[in-house]
Amino acid sequence: MSKSHYVTGLRAVEQLLSTDLKGIHCIYTESRTTNLRIEAIIKLADEKGIETQLTNRMRLSQMSGEARHQGVMAEIRRNKLLDEAGLRTMVEQRLMTTDNQSLLLLMLDGIQDPHNLGACMRTADAAGVDAIIAPRHAAAGLSPTVSKVASGAAEQIPFVTVGNLNRVLGWLADYDVRVIGTSNKADTSLYEADLSGSMVLVMGREDIGLSKSISERCDVLVNLPMAGVVSSLNVSVATGVCLYEVVRQRALHLT
Repeated sequence: MSKSHYVTGLRAVEQLLSTDLKGIHCIYTESRTTNLRIEAIIKLADEKGIETQLTNRMRLSQMSGEARHQGVMAEIRRNKLLDEAGLRTMVEQRLMTTDNQSLLLLMLDGIQDPHNLGACMRTADAAGVDAIIAPRHAAAGLSPTVSKVASGAAEQIPFVTVGNLNRVLGWLADYDVRVIGTSNKADTSLYEADLSGSMVLVMGREDIGLSKSISERCDVLVNLPMAGVVSSLNVSVATGVCLYEVVRQRALHLT
């Protein structure tokens, strides 16, 4: 499944040009600019045979919405959008490989802020997450803001939108994929939990955390130890902490 959307900002477009040339449909730049980075982007796009179009700042602002475009945008055909059926196929194919690498999925239970979604995608890509799963409704979706914050990760990591997160967790259990949820009410510390093997890490919504039905689906609920006066971390920060504990434990199992 593919869909056209925009990536905005100098760094995001530069990263895109270095990693995902096949997905770029066109690059739009401000017609009157002396920015050397924009000129370098135009030159590189020309060398790679990618169409560029000059336009004015007002048009760029209309196309980018709330995202800050910095005088440049890329229109891409994103081919890593999956539905539930596509996710199941990916899981089956991934678990059928013989390289002994475990599956790592990230499920976001209703993240609202596109900046948080973008930050989670960026960390997930860096930590080697195989796919991100999110609800189709009542949650942040892909947007220019998300792509800009993700700094190229939104165009690389498979993003799955589904109608029912509980149903997905149900059939993932049939493939022996463990469900690890995060909650400040959990009795088990993140650092005490076994995070080896195939798993899906579930992070809750910014204001209310995991929904009750999702919590009940989890094999283990973990908390992040808090030594200061604050009671919780921003969801994107907490996601980074959790994913890199998974990375750490998996590295130990390989030694």
